[in-house]
Amino acid sequence: QVQLVESGGGLVQAGGSLRLSCAASGLAFALYAMGWFRQGPGVEREFVAAIPWSGGTTLYADSAKGRFTVSRDNAKNTVYLQINSLKPEDTGVYYCAADLQPPGTVKVQREAYDYWGQGTQVTVSS
Repeated sequence: QVQLVESGGGLVQAGGSLRLSCAASGLAFALYAMGWFRQGPGVEREFVAAIPWSGGTTLYADSAKGRFTVSRDNAKNTVYLQINSLKPEDTGVYYCAADLQPPGTVKVQREAYDYWGQGTQVTVSS
């Protein structure tokens, strides 16, 4: 049974930082591209960042460039999302997702991802 479990969310003041983690089990983690999505109040779930399973380049939404960093530790079956200089508009539920793709490939479409976590809430106060 595949499980993706996010953690690290919370309430933080604008300008602060958070590191989200997503621990995976039940899948060959090293073979999956991993993505982060977020869903703010009243909006659709949107792509934030993704990292391929081998080589290639990480991909970021325009709103995430410069402040978000996605990384992974295949030995720990964990993907991370470092968020700096948090803004109130970063508020939402952050989800990680796993996508079986060829090496170096990442996708931004929600539909491309095979497995999802339950999400972790990030709330940024102004």
